[in-house]
Amino acid sequence: MAKIGSINRNEKRKKLVKSFKLKREALSSQIQDKKLPLEERFELVLKLADLPRNSAKNRIRNRCAITGRPRGFHRKMGLSRNVLRELAAKGMLPGVIKASW
Repeated sequence: MAKIGSINRNEKRKKLVKSFKLKREALSSQIQDKKLPLEERFELVLKLADLPRNSAKNRIRNRCAITGRPRGFHRKMGLSRNVLRELAAKGMLPGVIKASW
């Protein structure tokens, strides 16, 4: 089980990303606009840098929904490899069967 603080920090980051999403997208699209003068684009880059760091999408860590484990994360299920194996062995995951040949 992961530390509660780590899980809470990640949840806080998810909320920040959601709240600043439109603002970040607007600034990024203006920065990419080649028609604007270089000075204006540089000012926009500084505005983007002034936003909270944790509002960037790449700061979010994929974590297991049950244990909060950050590594060995399976995207399709939203679980870590350990929990995925346990639940699959118990038959708790629909469509997942044990391989045998």
